[in-house]
Amino acid sequence: MTTTELQTIVARGEDSSHQFKVDVRNVDSLASEMAAFANTNGGAILIGVADDGSVPGLSREDVTRINQLVSNAASQHVRSPLTVQSENIALENSRLVIVLNVPKGIDKPYFDKNGVIWLKSGADKRRVNSKEELRRLFQISNQFHADELPTKAGIEKLDKLRFRDFLRDIYKQEYPDSPADLIRLLQNMNLATDDGMLNLAGVLMFTERPEWIKPQFVVKAIRYPGNQIHVSDYVDTEDFAGPLRNIFDNALAFVMRNLHKIQAGRGVNAPGLPEIPASVFEELLVNALVHRDYLINAPIRLFIFDNRIEIISPGHLPNNLTIEKIRAGNSNIRNPILVSYVAKGLLPYHGLGSGIKRALEQWPQIDFTDDRDGCLFRATVYRRPIGELDSSGSTVETSGKRRESVGKASGKILDACREKSSVTIPELAVLLGITERSVQRNIQKLQDNGLLRRVGGRKEGHWDVPE
Repeated sequence: MTTTELQTIVARGEDSSHQFKVDVRNVDSLASEMAAFANTNGGAILIGVADDGSVPGLSREDVTRINQLVSNAASQHVRSPLTVQSENIALENSRLVIVLNVPKGIDKPYFDKNGVIWLKSGADKRRVNSKEELRRLFQISNQFHADELPTKAGIEKLDKLRFRDFLRDIYKQEYPDSPADLIRLLQNMNLATDDGMLNLAGVLMFTERPEWIKPQFVVKAIRYPGNQIHVSDYVDTEDFAGPLRNIFDNALAFVMRNLHKIQAGRGVNAPGLPEIPASVFEELLVNALVHRDYLINAPIRLFIFDNRIEIISPGHLPNNLTIEKIRAGNSNIRNPILVSYVAKGLLPYHGLGSGIKRALEQWPQIDFTDDRDGCLFRATVYRRPIGELDSSGSTVETSGKRRESVGKASGKILDACREKSSVTIPELAVLLGITERSVQRNIQKLQDNGLLRRVGGRKEGHWDVPE
């Protein structure tokens, strides 16, 4: 490092990668700084530089003393020992600045002599005080994974039919006859702990009601009118729970029923094609369910606006993964058990690291946001305006063009909803002389085709018939 480079760093001030110290005399204090850098992303400690940006430097006697102290701190006061490199920068007044480079640790977490784990927090450092942070450190170092977490669910919570079909279809194996054999099998499949309880992966994939055991791991979906989040105004909303496959199927159906349909040169009576291929959302939803951070107790959020669709997953990209790397097809496995079972056909899967790349190939108008401060990852799929869909040679399906194909019952439902937007399903059943189930089926078809929308909830909401 040259004196010019040193001056540039000092001029920028302290940050998460650079710490200034005018002098060092306490070996424990220095060790805690080293541990904080090693537990985060590494950094440099500049000794001989004051907090206010002045550079008094060190004498040669100070440098000799500090180098010995650095050696003791790195080898004896940090667990595991660190290998650090130091560089002496000569100033014009013949004094020196020590630049102590601490690498990002490969054996995290690192402790100081008192057993405290430190992390960098901006220009300062802080103790690790929660189990969640400690688990995440072990997760980063591949010593622990969230899908291995034990739960309080025993084998009686297992969805027997779902697990039986999986065994038969994938492993050509029959469902065990005895509880002891079942527990042993689940343990061998990395779905249960040593004490016979299901782990998180087992709960998420093979229990009938995972949300009763882990209520936070669901998908919350909302279709908003316009392009902004509203407090109470929405067109469609639903929460999706159950085993991962059910969540995936229902979330995908929610997206598809809220997309425009285009004829793309097809006949008026032919079913329209979605404005964005369904396979794009298959890839993004699988990525969200499998690679989210299950150490964060929060749902996946699915927001649909007029101009975009957002899939927001708890947890930023792990380790050194960046948006550029995932666009290129690189991947980092956060939940290896889930990934291994998805690869066996539990969800649509086409190879590790290829999902994001495949989605971009089919629909390039996708942006990704890796929010490390908010600890979330956002995939934003941009929609084309209806006018562009029209001018591109494809016609957008509208209620007027497809009214011919609407059945008599559906037509009466549309007329009733125009006359009274608050009409209820029981009222429609009496009006049409059909069952409530038949009314619900017709309404679902009308919603899927974009001919009818529900604005608000079941009690306070109303029907909207797009013109």
